[in-house]
Amino acid sequence: MLEGNRVSRISVRGFAVASATAVTAVGSVVGVASGSTAAQNNDAEATAAGTTLLADIPAGEQAQVQTASLTQQAQTMAIAADATAKKDAEEAARKAAAKTAIAKKKAAEKAEQAKRDAQEREQAEKAASRSAARDASSFAVQASYSVAEVQAMARQMVPADQFQCFSNIVERESTWNYQATNPSSGAYGLVQALPGSKMASAGADWQTNPATQIKWGLNYMDSRYGSPCGAWEFWQANHWY
Repeated sequence: MLEGNRVSRISVRGFAVASATAVTAVGSVVGVASGSTAAQNNDAEATAAGTTLLADIPAGEQAQVQTASLTQQAQTMAIAADATAKKDAEEAARKAAAKTAIAKKKAAEKAEQAKRDAQEREQAEKAASRSAARDASSFAVQASYSVAEVQAMARQMVPADQFQCFSNIVERESTWNYQATNPSSGAYGLVQALPGSKMASAGADWQTNPATQIKWGLNYMDSRYGSPCGAWEFWQANHWY
């Protein structure tokens, strides 16, 4: 049979915190296997032996021990709370970074789409401008043409946003003389095609019709430099095109 006196225990720096029983083995219960009872008694005795009871602490020190225990518990809880807060902060930062990355990606995609849309609009406007330009065959054939008449033809055939570049090249190559001939190279016409017979691809009247020369020159600038302005940029750097 086991007997014991119930007392309070508290754990601070080696003191156990709990309510426990100081156990003393005084005998065994009749009818219970002695081996099992002995093991239980040994465990109880070991627990009692390794525990400092609050009652064993001098009365003047008990309050100090209890305060120290509560302080230790508070510190343990604070450490756990800090760890939880740190984990929560890291998770929040991760989510915020992911959200920012998604926002940046969407903004970049939106900007790229806007750029593509602008390019498509520009190309459509250029195409519309070109389609609105008159073809060489729409001009009446004359025996001769003044500079003003040739320039008027060019204004109607060359897209408006490219005319100045086209004019800059023609002014320097032939001063708008559709019969200009380079005596040393054989280059001919407004755009100084070399040889001049190249312009036959635009019309058999390439020698006498400024509109045919303008048509050929515009096609040449577009195919080789992308536009008259592209050709003019090259011309400024090289003084030929």
